[in-house]
Amino acid sequence: MRSTPLFTLASIGGFVALIMSGALMTSPAVQAIDDEHSNSDTARIDIGLRAAPVPLTYDHGDRKLVGLGTYIVNVITECNGCHSAGPATEYVDEAHNPYFKAFRFSAQANPKTYLGGGRSFGQLGPVVSATVPPAIISRNLTPDDSGLPEQGAEFDEFYNSMRFGIDHDHLHPNCSATVTSNCFPAFGPFNGDKLQVMPWPAYQDLSDHDLRAIYEYLKAIPCIASPGHKCPWPDHRGN
Repeated sequence: MRSTPLFTLASIGGFVALIMSGALMTSPAVQAIDDEHSNSDTARIDIGLRAAPVPLTYDHGDRKLVGLGTYIVNVITECNGCHSAGPATEYVDEAHNPYFKAFRFSAQANPKTYLGGGRSFGQLGPVVSATVPPAIISRNLTPDDSGLPEQGAEFDEFYNSMRFGIDHDHLHPNCSATVTSNCFPAFGPFNGDKLQVMPWPAYQDLSDHDLRAIYEYLKAIPCIASPGHKCPWPDHRGN
């Protein structure tokens, strides 16, 4: 019997593999998996809205921006880890704390502390006094009685903070002849005009569209009262 050349067998095998590959790529199961894990804005918006741990208030026309914003805040960046009061109250209760053994898959953020700030990161650098350098406290990101997040920050302020790390509130400036407490030593490495601890360098390359989406989401969440941060009264957001 005449033998079949090896290169012919290889060609046939490759052709069959190509056909099978095409069949798999068009099979409903593969399409479903691809759709489920899609990076399209539509998929991310839907996932983001489901991931929001608090009720949202926004105009119908802002749904896409708010949905994308909650996806970035809650699914990608997990801002609440820093901008809540701390691990002890970050989750609703022990049963919804994912770091505890029995209920590790049932994480549920505490709506009473969600993005309300107040977590202390302590003093940065060598301690000169009780207020030098200043203790860094995470800020309240929820909208105040102005309806704007971050204690009434306009979008351009939010944009500059995320893009360039600018601290518009100047909460921890460098020390000077007139500023002697809650300040960074002038001889130290810290720039008092910049936000410290806040990982803005990791977010500064987000697109303008993504930054606008985050901002619109922060406008849509309930207000949490804190020192210097008043909520609307009555609080129409249900908090």
